[in-house]
Amino acid sequence: MSLFERLTGVFSRPKQTLAAVAEKPVWVDVLVVLMVATVIYSFVTAPYQQSDGLQIMKDNAASLKQRYGEARYNKMIEPPSETRRLVQTFGFVPITFVLGFLFKSLILLVMGRLVSTQGTFWQVASVYIHACVVDDLLGNGVRLALAMTMKSVMKVTTSLAVLFPKMEVTSTAYIALAQVDFFQLWLFGILAFGLAAAFKVSVKKALFISYGFWFIKALVNMGLVTLAMGMLH
Repeated sequence: MSLFERLTGVFSRPKQTLAAVAEKPVWVDVLVVLMVATVIYSFVTAPYQQSDGLQIMKDNAASLKQRYGEARYNKMIEPPSETRRLVQTFGFVPITFVLGFLFKSLILLVMGRLVSTQGTFWQVASVYIHACVVDDLLGNGVRLALAMTMKSVMKVTTSLAVLFPKMEVTSTAYIALAQVDFFQLWLFGILAFGLAAAFKVSVKKALFISYGFWFIKALVNMGLVTLAMGMLH
């Protein structure tokens, strides 16, 4: 299948598309597309992320000054240089995207070994990167449109948290709800088709692997965000 057929097939025929990708692994072209899309998203939303971060630090100015001192606090709220922003967007973001993709594929392979001896790393990586089209392309497209409308990234969510618009975004409850993202649930739902084909197991077992990985990832993300927020108080 061509790149276009695979990208559209993820939405129109996910079972057949991911099964075909598992049978004949291909991933570099999709990885490049998603990496470019992620860089664009990061570049456009960088000013909003900076504004959100600055507002949080100002809201917690007293505790931050007490912890780090006046001089350190003033340095923290200084806007980053243009060079630093460009290096982070066009250097750090692509590197972390690729490393994250490889690491997550490895974890999925390890989890797959709990139920099957079939499947290779590149089969798993191929079906995973194709499933990521749902979140990294469509999901981020929706979030980008919302961020540009609201002039904020922190206030944008495509998760269960959207049902509680008055909830404080730094609260533990909001952070937990934010992990239940609709595009993520969609991603890991169709990923099961590809994992089932790669590991030669039933879709039911593949769903256990897929959503088991999502659950672990959600717990890790929640812990990291909660820890980061806790450092501001």
